[in-house]
Amino acid sequence: MGDIRVHEFMSLDGVIDEPRWTFEYGFDPKMGEALAGAMADCQGILLGRITYEMFEPAWSPRTAEEDPGAPFMNDTMKYVVSSTLEKGTWRNSEIVGPYNADVIRRLKESVPGAIYVSGSGTLVRAMLADGLVDELHLFVYPLTRGEGPKLFGGTPARKFTLANSEAYDNGVLYVRYHHAG
Repeated sequence: MGDIRVHEFMSLDGVIDEPRWTFEYGFDPKMGEALAGAMADCQGILLGRITYEMFEPAWSPRTAEEDPGAPFMNDTMKYVVSSTLEKGTWRNSEIVGPYNADVIRRLKESVPGAIYVSGSGTLVRAMLADGLVDELHLFVYPLTRGEGPKLFGGTPARKFTLANSEAYDNGVLYVRYHHAG
């Protein structure tokens, strides 16, 4: 069974909305290395509809020369949780229907490697509530947002174990947690 690895850009107060607010901090190359590590043996990408609809036009035209993450994002099978989409428009996409914990469990069992999740806050909160997230890869930015969707808003208490952390020159802190049970 593969792991589900969630990657989020978040503020100090836990907000994970559309990350334009991260741009002023730049992207430290070491952040790319951490993301590459999170994706290393992933054989699937799991996305909610909103993130899928944001990612498809942003990633589908990119090449490896423009962004080293483009082959992974474009060539890897994408599973989309949505109650409104009927057909994917991005290559290697499958709509799995509305959120259902059993469907996600079956994906974990059928995908040969790990499954990568980016953004997709509603989906991630549901998976956290159902104990389906195995790793959190959080890039914590040195600001508070006050308002906005929180990563852990409304989820039950869960324990995680720190696996790794790094601080970058742009003030961002990367923390990787494993689900503790």
